[in-house]
Order: sequence, then structure tokens, then C-alpha cells
Amino acid sequence: MQHQNPEVVIIGGGLAGLSAALYLGRACRKPVLIHSGHSMAKWEPDVQNYLGFPNGIDGSELLKRGIKQAGKFQVEIVHDDIRSLQLNEQGFELFGESHRYRAQRVLIATGLTHLPPKIPGVEECLGHSLFFCKDCDAYRVQGKRIVILGSNNEAADYALAMLLFSPSVTICTNGQPPIWDSSHHGWLTEYQITIQREHIHTVEHEDGQLTALRFDNGASLNIEAAFVARGDICHSDLVRSVGAELTADGQIVVDHCSRTSVPNLYAAGCVTTANCQMIIAAGQGAIAAQAINRDLFEETLTEHRLPQWAHS
Repeated sequence: MQHQNPEVVIIGGGLAGLSAALYLGRACRKPVLIHSGHSMAKWEPDVQNYLGFPNGIDGSELLKRGIKQAGKFQVEIVHDDIRSLQLNEQGFELFGESHRYRAQRVLIATGLTHLPPKIPGVEECLGHSLFFCKDCDAYRVQGKRIVILGSNNEAADYALAMLLFSPSVTICTNGQPPIWDSSHHGWLTEYQITIQREHIHTVEHEDGQLTALRFDNGASLNIEAAFVARGDICHSDLVRSVGAELTADGQIVVDHCSRTSVPNLYAAGCVTTANCQMIIAAGQGAIAAQAINRDLFEETLTEHRLPQWAHS
């Protein structure tokens, strides 16, 4: 099945993609949003820093509301997994697991995936007592016994930053040699951050609330919260085939209007260099949609084919 040639196809159904779809739908652009249902927002059962929800909101519920809201404004929402993207004289061609699509413009909002450690017990704690973002979740763990899982500069930064929230902060490298630089080594020493290098055997918890780490050598560490700083997988492979500029970490480089280095190709949210926050992703989606709408308007003006309202 090949879909008709819409003005805009959005790939990704997280906060950036849904926000863009909402704006473009209300701009009467009839966008097609294609998603595989794997937004990282589903990992957050209690989002406490999204404006307008003083009691917090489940990330899955936030997505559900976004889909419902976008659907009110002539947004076609398709469940599919886009496997490749090509660019030719007719525009973009997208090949999904189920269908093939064409589009004049494409917005990439495929996000990233955090890398949780492969330790028994971790999955049950995600979003409850094991987190990935200190800016999102440090506030909720004040005064608790906190462990940072990682061995890089980011892990060191997390440990140092968490001293504002708790006097009990430990880095666990899980058997990996530390790779933080000499400056971070000096700061960790200065602020007497404990480094635990043993390999973690298992995570103990009660209904998703961490209680302890058990190590291979039989030792244990009582904890109440953990942050993971092992890196992320940025889902930007689609744009490599069309030559879009990427950072060394695989993030898509965009300008202030979310345009990539490839004409008519845009990107928004955590797949770009923006700070990976839900509310920032939603804002970036809106910025991208506004830029796309403006570009379409200017194109139709210069080509003397400005669309006009037809009353039926």
C-alpha cells in the first residue's frame, strides 16, 4: 500500500511528534503521523515537571491525550515502523514495515532510548526508584541514599550534582573501569564521592522501590534511589541515507527552526541536540511545525499556487 503524497509526514509519536502534528493539523496541512508506539514517555509513570499537571501525570496517559487531541484536527495517525528514508526528484519516500509513503516534507521525531543496565530487578524499578534524568527526578529523591550507575564523565557529573539533594551519593561502575577525565576525578576526590567498582549481581526492591544492590563478591549496598548514566541510543539512522548532518553522538543537527542540513527535512525532540525533556520536546515539535507551515506558505506564494478556502 502506498499512501498519497501529503505535504508533511511526521515520524515519531512522542511529545515532539504529537505537538508538531497538533500545530500542523490546526494549520490545515493534514499531516500524517507515523509511529511505532515506542515513545520513552511510556517509561515515566509519574511525570512531575510537565506544566499544567500539579499532581503529576503518567507518561502513557500524556501520550494518549496527545493522540486524542491531534486526532481532532485532521491528523492521520498511522501505526507503522519506518525502516528507511529515501530522497529523489519527487520528494521523500518512506518504507515502513507495513506500507510505503511519499511526502514533500518530513519531520523526524524518533527520539532516543536510554540504556538501562542489564541487571535482574532493574526493569521493575524504572520510573519508580530508578531514573535517567536528574533534572526531572532529583527533586523527588531528596535525602535518600542514592547511587549513580555509570563510569563516565556524565556519571561523575550526576554524582556531584546530586550532593545538592542528598548527603549519601555513591557511584557504582558495575565492574567497569572509570573513564571520567582528570578534572572529574579531582572533583570526585574533593567532594569525597564513594566509588564502588564491584560487578552488581542483582537489584533488590519492594514493588519497584529500590532497597539494595547485591554484588558478585557477596557484599551489599543499601540504597533508595538510582540514576543511570550509561549513555543513550539516538534513533537517527533514517537520516544517514539522505546525508543529514549528525553530531559525533548521532544527534541530528538542526537550526533554530528545526531544519536539518537537507532541504525539506526537519527534526525535533530528543533525536536532536536539545536537552531531552518532555516539555522541551513538545516545544521543539511546535517550533518545527511552525517552520514547516511557514516554508509551505512561502513556497506556494512564490509558485503562485496559494491554497484558498473552498466552502462546500
